[in-house]
Parts: sequence; C-alpha cells; structure tokens
Amino acid sequence: MYKINHNKKLNILEVSNSDTSVYGKIQLDQGASLQELILDSHKIIQDLNPLPYSNTYASSILFPFANRIKDGKYEFNGKTYQFKKNQAEEQNALHGLVFDKTFDVIHKETTKDKASVTLEYVEKNNSIGFPYTYTIRLEYVFKQTGVDVKVSIENTDTKVFPFTLGWHPYFTSANLFDSYMNFESSEKITLGPRNITTGTTLNKNNNPLQIKDSFFDDCWILNSDSMMFKTPKYNLKFNSTGGNNFLQLYTPPRKNTIAIEPTTGVSDSFNNKIGLETLQPNETYNITWSLKINNN
Repeated sequence: MYKINHNKKLNILEVSNSDTSVYGKIQLDQGASLQELILDSHKIIQDLNPLPYSNTYASSILFPFANRIKDGKYEFNGKTYQFKKNQAEEQNALHGLVFDKTFDVIHKETTKDKASVTLEYVEKNNSIGFPYTYTIRLEYVFKQTGVDVKVSIENTDTKVFPFTLGWHPYFTSANLFDSYMNFESSEKITLGPRNITTGTTLNKNNNPLQIKDSFFDDCWILNSDSMMFKTPKYNLKFNSTGGNNFLQLYTPPRKNTIAIEPTTGVSDSFNNKIGLETLQPNETYNITWSLKINNN
C-alpha cells in the first residue's frame, strides 16, 4: 500500500510504498519540484545539496518559458515585453516564473499499486514581462517502476499568450562516465554567446551518446517522443505526449549527476519561435512526461 505524508512545517510531500522501494519527495515551496525519487529500489533523483536550488533549478517546472530569453526581452502581437533578468552573469531571463512558487495540494489518492498527488498554483496577478493570469496544475503518479508527470496549463486571462514548457530534473548514475543517452535526432541547436540559440546544425553524434567526461549544456531536436538513459545499474525510458520535443543535457559540478530536460522549446524561443506555442483564453494545454525504469 502506498502512503502520502504532508510535512506542513517544511511544506514537503513524501510519497512511498510499504517497503520504501518507491519514494518521492516534493518541495511545494520550490515550484512543487520533485527533489528525490526512488524507483524499484534505485536512486534516480537525489538531493543536490550542497548545490543550492537557486542555482540548479533542480526538477523545476519551466513555464512560461524553458531555458533562456535573450536580455529578457521579446515581442508578441506588436508589443514589447521585458522579463526580469534573473541570470546576472549572462544578463538573460532564465527558466520562467513558477520555479519558486508555492503550490497547493488539491487532491491525493493512494491504492495498493500507486499513489497520485495533484498540485496547483494560481497566478492572479500580471507578472513582470508576462502580463497574463493562468493556473498550472501538476499531477505526479508514482508506481513501482515509473512516475508520470502530468502538467496542465489553463489560460484564465482574456488575452492569448505565448509559451514553452519544460522540466529540469537531475538524474544520478553509479558511473556517469559509462552511461549513455539514446535518442533519435537529426538536428542539434547551435548556441552563440550567452547560450542563446543561433540556428541548427546536422547532428553528427553517434547514437547512443556516451557521456564519458564530457561537459554538456546542449540541446537537440528530437525525431520521436521517446529517449533512454542507460546506466550501469538501470535504464530509464522517457516518453512525452507533446508535439514539440527537444532534449537539453547539462552536467552540473556534481559527480555522477546529469540534467536530462524534456522541453517543448529552446533557448530564446520567444524570439526565434522554435517550439513557441500560444494558448487562447479559457483553453488548456496538457502534457505528460513519463519515466519508466528497467533493471540491467
């Protein structure tokens, strides 16, 4: 049987099964981010301490934009907007507006085979650079060998708005050097100064891509909705229901850890339009990212 514990003092949700072979820790005050994950007794996501969340954005949901916006500035429907430049070293806007918001628990359910929690953040004010209201709901569904991350964005404003969406989890491997990414891609995003998209190039990397000792901060256009992270102890399959599928890889200054980020857009999408979508008033956008583990 699964159980869900809400530590209201720390505002943390902990989800586990009876033998703790499945465990999830969600930090509600940090954008309802999934800070720890164990599936089938394998540690998949670990706390990145001592790296601060303010630098890592660990497991944060990236909305209304994933990655960066150059100078925090963009144009939409003939008007110019300015986000706060929250990345001082690059002078860009980074990772959207909900990574530090507090989410409310609106539904919890447990059974013998799974547990689900539904969380919600309601934006009632016009944010800097994004003068629209919206509601974002997250549903995490935990099972023995997998987790689903279901995201729902509702436009509660009277105006259409642009958006991209992403998820920023970091995964752990017993040996990252001997781990691989397996995905289908014909094109890779080219990045210029300040990690801003300048175009695309043919993808010349072999598939699978061995991590080795490479430093990654790279993005690929995916040809399918699935990819695989292969480690010495487990394989993790990713699937997405989105129509625009991109993969961002980033290696932080922490041993045997890599960010594997599914996104619907790329760096500076609000200006280059790559993956950019719009949401009409009273409409809802839904996407599910699914992870499923296979033991080696």
